[in-house]
Amino acid sequence: MRHNVFGRQLNRDTNQRQALLRGLAGALIRSEAIETTEAKGKAAVSLIENLITKAKHGSLTDVRAIEAVVTDKSLVEKLVHEIAPRFKTRPGGYLRLTKLGNRTGDNAPMVRMEFTSPKATPPSTSKPIAPAKIKRSTK
Repeated sequence: MRHNVFGRQLNRDTNQRQALLRGLAGALIRSEAIETTEAKGKAAVSLIENLITKAKHGSLTDVRAIEAVVTDKSLVEKLVHEIAPRFKTRPGGYLRLTKLGNRTGDNAPMVRMEFTSPKATPPSTSKPIAPAKIKRSTK
């Protein structure tokens, strides 16, 4: 039974799985869009979104926690100074997984993982909605 066991195993031991997820995170930060299998993409989403949240705060402790996962200093700088400020007002949901179909060799479901485009909240141009009038009977 898998009581209290979190995450996907991906047919790898712990060290291999951590290295795989770190590699996916680094590749996504470097190119901002990657294609991977659906299972690997879903497993990496929580790690990468956690990194972006830490990069948004930008404290020294958070940067060091990011460096523990992404070992390339240039990628850490890119994450903290270019990617995270895009999502400053967004509370979460920084990544998008788009299904691409199955891979021809082994029929594995593939996805494209990319950062969502930050949506600026447009100014409200519509009129405020008036409360509905209550009809009262005259009986």
